[in-house]
Amino acid sequence: MLIAAVATLVGLAALAWSADHFVNGASAVARRLGMAPLLVGMLIIGFGTSAPELVVSAFAASDGAPELAIGNAFGSNVANIGLILGITAMVVPIAVHRGVLRRELPALIVVTVIVWLLLADGTLSRLDAAVLGAALVAQIGWAVVVGGRHADDELAREVESEPPLGAARAWTSLIAGLVLLVLSSRLLVWGAVGIAERLGWSDLVIGLTVVAIGTSAPELASALAAVRKGENDMALGNVIGSNLFNTLGVLAVAGLIAPADVDPHILTRDLPVVLGLTVLLVVFALWPWNRGRISRTEGGILLTLWLGYTAFLLVTA
Repeated sequence: MLIAAVATLVGLAALAWSADHFVNGASAVARRLGMAPLLVGMLIIGFGTSAPELVVSAFAASDGAPELAIGNAFGSNVANIGLILGITAMVVPIAVHRGVLRRELPALIVVTVIVWLLLADGTLSRLDAAVLGAALVAQIGWAVVVGGRHADDELAREVESEPPLGAARAWTSLIAGLVLLVLSSRLLVWGAVGIAERLGWSDLVIGLTVVAIGTSAPELASALAAVRKGENDMALGNVIGSNLFNTLGVLAVAGLIAPADVDPHILTRDLPVVLGLTVLLVVFALWPWNRGRISRTEGGILLTLWLGYTAFLLVTA
């Protein structure tokens, strides 16, 4: 038990460090290779922060723990909205500018509903995974098209304002971050499964709580750093891109590696929470009375809901 706990803590710490360096390196390399700033913000930074969830879920599925992979995807989405945006908005209210993010926010609701319908039969099959993968490709294609039409979007300007890394440092951060990301994810999965077995908890609960919080750590650091620099769209864009990728890409990879039965609790407890928080985020971000921002009070509501959900999972585990 002690060894598993230490492995989990070391894996979480190394995962946060490696993910941050991987995303920074990937962003710098993409900009040096001529990628449009808006696409760097939406794809590289937004989707790149989901690299921990992707790698962890891939290892979990291949190790015969598909519930850990599924729980990680949905738990990270809940943590991104409730924990990450909740804390961030309480520190500094998040302004939501008119632009690409306002069009992507409602897409989160549509994607969540699609996943719910696919999993309603109680299985995550390879066909389901293929549909999710195709939806992700379509989402990326849409982002590329929109990025070409809105090159002066607020998110693009925030990416351009980031200080550039030198070529050697950019490639070093990318490669070193990727290697450590894989190793730390492997260690985290081993430790988390060991803890679950000793405590008698299901892989699903471990994935929804411990692993989800750990893999969401890079988003928290990125969001707080962004809003402190006034880069509100970067903070929100990270979460939107991450949740889209978690719902589509992470589940697709897990399903392609190891098709699995879906725990009924996912359909009756976890997916309703994911959808409810997503709808609440859209309301807070886009409703006219908010004057285009997520306030400290609304951040407190999001954080309270996340704390209540997590406490319920642990008490009933």
